[in-house]
Amino acid sequence: MESFVLFLPFLLIMGGFMYFASRRQRRAMQATIDLHESLRPGDRVHTTSGMEATVVALHEDTVELEIADGVVTTWMKLAVRDRILPDDDLDEDLDEDVDDETDVDDETDAGDEEVEGIGQESRVAKESERDT
Repeated sequence: MESFVLFLPFLLIMGGFMYFASRRQRRAMQATIDLHESLRPGDRVHTTSGMEATVVALHEDTVELEIADGVVTTWMKLAVRDRILPDDDLDEDLDEDVDDETDVDDETDAGDEEVEGIGQESRVAKESERDT
């Protein structure tokens, strides 16, 4: 009886771990199923091997992906990992960030008289290239 009392907490901990692990796995599987059901021709996707492609046609278990202009290949739907979201807004934000960084670099270059550290030689080389 005493060994059962010591074994019971171990069983409860293992049971709880298995329950939460299976819940997480079910959620991930449902998200994958939802993705595959929502695919439409024209969607940009990533495959599990890392390739980016455009969905051309969908069949029961397969999907035809255009990986280059005029190059269409057939893949299993399970090979589609995720959809690439349109990044129109991200491009605008990135352009603004690049402009901001350029302004900051110009301001810091004007105020620097001497730069100490490891990258001083490369900075001097870059400045001389920029001047020519």
